[in-house]
Amino acid sequence: MTVGRAGRVAVVFGTRPEIVKLAGIARILGDDGYTIHSGQHFTPEMGQLFVDDLELPAPEIRLEIGGTARGQQIGAATSLLDEHFEHCRPAAVVVQGDTNTVLAGALAANAREIPLVHIEAGLRSHDRAMPEEHNRVVADHLSDLCCTPTETSRENLAAEGIEGNRVVVTGNTVVDAVDELLPDRDRRLAVLAEYGIEPNQFAVATFHRPENVDTASTLALILDELASLPVPVVLPLHPRTAARASAAGLHAALAQLVITEPLGYRPFLSLVAESALLVSDSGGLAEEASVVKRPIVIVRTSTERPEVLGTFAELVPPGPGIGALARRWIDDLTSVHKRLAALPTPYGDGRASERCFDAVRRLVEPD
Repeated sequence: MTVGRAGRVAVVFGTRPEIVKLAGIARILGDDGYTIHSGQHFTPEMGQLFVDDLELPAPEIRLEIGGTARGQQIGAATSLLDEHFEHCRPAAVVVQGDTNTVLAGALAANAREIPLVHIEAGLRSHDRAMPEEHNRVVADHLSDLCCTPTETSRENLAAEGIEGNRVVVTGNTVVDAVDELLPDRDRRLAVLAEYGIEPNQFAVATFHRPENVDTASTLALILDELASLPVPVVLPLHPRTAARASAAGLHAALAQLVITEPLGYRPFLSLVAESALLVSDSGGLAEEASVVKRPIVIVRTSTERPEVLGTFAELVPPGPGIGALARRWIDDLTSVHKRLAALPTPYGDGRASERCFDAVRRLVEPD
């Protein structure tokens, strides 16, 4: 792809899931693209570790917006991106998902009338209490090109008047990432050995959403439910969750779990693929579960990923339903895994990055 005098394609990210899901597109773009890291995830474990693990070149532009409130993050990132785009106008701006970085990238691109591409567009939880819902809706409506992971997300956009050439169904780039980066069985087992756990005899949990970790009683309830399971639970501890647990004095609850630092993508996938089941509030992990064929308890009251409900996932609010569902799956684990192994992921064939790249090329270089 030859971008020409207008500049290269700016790929903007700020969190671990964005890095994972944009890595394939960034690689295909090669010298015709460059990356901007907003710093929304600002610790080495949450940021640079993933860039290293995914074997991406270091971001050409680094912003420092982490550690502040949502409005401050969006405002600071928008201002810094606007300043950069004024002096170095890209051919297009690519953002992914529903983070504060996505909204800032969308606003800055729109302010400079630069073509905007939203990867993983069209997801809707219809829950206005979620900041992510506002981020993704605004990004979709500002975008010149919306790359949707499924027909369901395309239909969501059509219902809001976003259709025609502005929308292309690509699949989800997370499938590409898992297909490429999932270690082989021997390497997966080596990771399990580091934690003293056996295949299909442990659970993996992740929690980071404010509704689950910012209220001490809710976080305590979730940790107690995890500890009640009849298998060890590995919990890579998100910095936000670690801070909230410490402030709430939940050290004893954490001590009942297998706590790790945030992991690189390959070792994390190794644990996920060899687990009995997953318990999480992460949308990305719900998608990954459908690729590695593991059941997941989604601990939320709403989800923007209905495609996995009733097959790979069940939606459960914080409370005793978490342990009840997990134990039911554990009691029938061989059958559950066999059933899921026969189901295709609803998120595509692992070529989403190529389709997104082709769509960006058509946008930048119309016939």
